[in-house]
Amino acid sequence: MSQQLKDFITEYLTALSGKPKPPEVVEQYVADQALKDHIAFFEAAFPEYELLIEDMLSEDDKVAVRVTFRGTNKGPIGEIPATQKSATLPVLLIYQVANGKIVNHWMGVDQLDLMKQLGVM
Repeated sequence: MSQQLKDFITEYLTALSGKPKPPEVVEQYVADQALKDHIAFFEAAFPEYELLIEDMLSEDDKVAVRVTFRGTNKGPIGEIPATQKSATLPVLLIYQVANGKIVNHWMGVDQLDLMKQLGVM
């Protein structure tokens, strides 16, 4: 089961990384509405952002992935206007998978580092 979950998450990240992330593609992999909203928010702020897999572990129904985020800020982030600056950040993601879709997720990212790279702090 662990390898199947890792293969699924690899397929999911490959389908989205560095490409547009339309809702119909996201829907193929994600049932978690909070994750769908997160993807849409960051796709608007960093169109076609990349998530490059560095490490992956799986146990039971969860997959932990260490990725590198890369993107250029071309849209607003909340109240912050687009900066046109690029950012590269390490991110830790944990996905819970059930019935062939991501049903829950947890994310760790240094938001302060992101704001520094964008020149807003």
